[in-house]
Amino acid sequence: MKDLLSRRQALKSLACGAGALLAAGTVGADAAKPAASGPPHVGAGDPMAVALAYVESVQNIDVKKMPSYKPGQKCANCLQSVGKDGDAWVGCKLFPGKVVSAEGWCRGYAPKAA
Repeated sequence: MKDLLSRRQALKSLACGAGALLAAGTVGADAAKPAASGPPHVGAGDPMAVALAYVESVQNIDVKKMPSYKPGQKCANCLQSVGKDGDAWVGCKLFPGKVVSAEGWCRGYAPKAA
């Protein structure tokens, strides 16, 4: 009968087991969460976006109001762009910590070197 656990040992084992289960459940819950959606998108109300006349799509540019816009210019081929070719949203040096539409445009546009 010496193989039986004392009450103190049984409670310690139970507490350790419960802690291990709780930790395993927390790890599993973290793994089940979807990946973060990434940096926020630049919104139309963003003060810098307003100052630079940023638009999410070059289709929405009024060329009369934005005479500096030339066809073919977009965030994806801008010098300020930080991202991979083909990405729908790219980082921009003018909007740190945020992403812009690759099909967007703003007054800060500068062509990438060929």
